[in-house]
Amino acid sequence: MPGDGPGRVLVKVPATSANLGPGFDTLGLALSLYDELDVEAVPGSGVEVHVEGVGAGEVPTDASNLVVRSIAATFASVGRPLPGLVLRARNAVPHGRGLGSSAAAIVSGVMAAKGLLEGDVDLDAGALLGVATDLEGHPDNVAPALFGGLTIAWMQGGRAAHKRLLVHRGVSPVVFVPESTLSTKLARSLQPASVPHADATFNVSRSALLVAALVQSPELLLAATEDRLHQSYRAGAMPETDALIRVLREAGLAAVVSGAGPSLLVLGSDPGQRLLAAELVREHALSAWRPLMTAVDLRGATVVPHPALT
Repeated sequence: MPGDGPGRVLVKVPATSANLGPGFDTLGLALSLYDELDVEAVPGSGVEVHVEGVGAGEVPTDASNLVVRSIAATFASVGRPLPGLVLRARNAVPHGRGLGSSAAAIVSGVMAAKGLLEGDVDLDAGALLGVATDLEGHPDNVAPALFGGLTIAWMQGGRAAHKRLLVHRGVSPVVFVPESTLSTKLARSLQPASVPHADATFNVSRSALLVAALVQSPELLLAATEDRLHQSYRAGAMPETDALIRVLREAGLAAVVSGAGPSLLVLGSDPGQRLLAAELVREHALSAWRPLMTAVDLRGATVVPHPALT
């Protein structure tokens, strides 16, 4: 059994949207849509997994479950044996749609381990991000899932690093989620190994502008979300997403592919733009798209002792 910490914890992790147009593999935003996890450490070994909501009946319920693997990796990273585990997951983050579902699962496991190890091992922000990045392969989604708000993430000396920024209160995000899915692996395979220098320069300028727009000047979001590095190359794999983004941007709305897609994110500069976006999607979509009127999550992932222990 782990340390002197609580033997049962509750974890809450937000959805995320990475890239945000030009900030490929670097920028990420935490959104107010959450996966929740109840984890109990029990004597012995083995795992028991129960899933409600998104993924129920689909995700593994044994040791191969991504949350379980993330808990195990975190315990292993600090040289502690893994106890027996009982997991109860209540998922709301859509799977395979560019809203950071794998990052949410990984961060759920990392945070659960942090809570269970409390009093024995202190896992600071750098350690949490390091384990999560090793599992995910890149930090752009796990950073905002861990820390909330807008994050800039990068690799330095083989280690993940991040900077968290507060988003201007005028920024009003809305996500449109289709019925179809798209794997991140497939989306990445569609990109070329190199891009023209002019396109790289274009995205550097837009990424810098996007940080300013999100933090200080939301009226610049339309120009700031232009991209030449990844969205056009992936468009053929999600033609309806591409078509809707064109419609929305022509109407003056800062619409981008959310993560690897096929969901799309609109970064409104006022709440009224979200309603306009919803109206345009209803008018032009060829299939069903679910609007999620989210806010920017400011807290990131949290872990607390289960109420039954307090």
